Amino acid sequence: VQLQASGGGLVQPGGFLRLSCAASGSFFEIKDMGWYRQAPGKQRELVAGISPGGNTNYADSVQGRFTISRDNAKNTVFLQMDSVKPEDTAVYYCNSAVRLTIISKTREYWGQGTQVTVSS
Repeated sequence: VQLQASGGGLVQPGGFLRLSCAASGSFFEIKDMGWYRQAPGKQRELVAGISPGGNTNYADSVQGRFTISRDNAKNTVFLQMDSVKPEDTAVYYCNSAVRLTIISKTREYWGQGTQVTVSS
């Protein structure tokens, strides 16, 4: 299973970005998907998560500004980042909980990370 993230870059404060992460490979099903971020000198933290049915949860710091969504048919998760702030600067990682076969336990997979820099 591979997760390919894209969409990062440089954006001005108050601007927006849209991150995408597509899962590929051989697997039975994808359970929860999410986005994490890690800023220099800080621990990786959960930004937002989404269940297969569309239930979402967000970090307090991004609530109301970021929106997570997914396309189950395309095994893809998105993160719409609006009204970005300098403190949103970090490497963003996508994460998926995957069952490889019908009898497998869920296993976590990570994307390679995409840099988001918020600066004027």
